[in-house]
This record gives sequence, structure tokens and C-alpha cells, in this order.
Amino acid sequence: MNDLLQKVMQGVDPDSPDAALRIFENMMRLIPWWPLFWFTVFCVVVGAAAGWWRGRMWLGAGLALVLGPIGWFMLWAFPAGARAARRNPPASAQLRHNRR
Repeated sequence: MNDLLQKVMQGVDPDSPDAALRIFENMMRLIPWWPLFWFTVFCVVVGAAAGWWRGRMWLGAGLALVLGPIGWFMLWAFPAGARAARRNPPASAQLRHNRR
């Protein structure tokens, strides 16, 4: 913990008016931004693919962008799009069709 505090406080004068800004900048430098960026891109691509399969590609991509992997599962809470509904009719419609 002391090592982390030293990294965050490096070059910061605690008495200066912009000390909080300098501490924030130092904390942001410690974050691995490229892995986070590629993880977000991966989540959006998977969300768009799942959304395309459900007939709601943009909803899947948007949910994945905002919520990450949780958005993949949230996509199933929404009804299927028109194209997916035609491709996979509800079970009750299939039963009526089979009885004829």
C-alpha cells in the first residue's frame, strides 16, 4: 500500500491548490488503458453478434458497451426482433401448426 501511495503522491505538493488534480492524474497513469480498450471492443463485438442472432444487433452492441459482459445477458430480457421472431416462432404457434 505504501508503494502505491508513493506512486500516487510522486511530484505532488500536498499544500498546493492543484494537489487533488495531480493525485488524480497520477492515479490515471497507473491504469492499464490498452487492455481495457480491447476488452471493451471484445465485449461490443460479442454483444453485436448476440444481438444479431436475436434480431437486435444495435441493442446488443449498446448494452455490451455500457454494461460489458452483463449486457450480453441483459439482451435476453428484451423480446426478439422481428426477423428473429419470424425465424423462431413461439412454441404455442408451433403446436397449433403441428395439430393441423
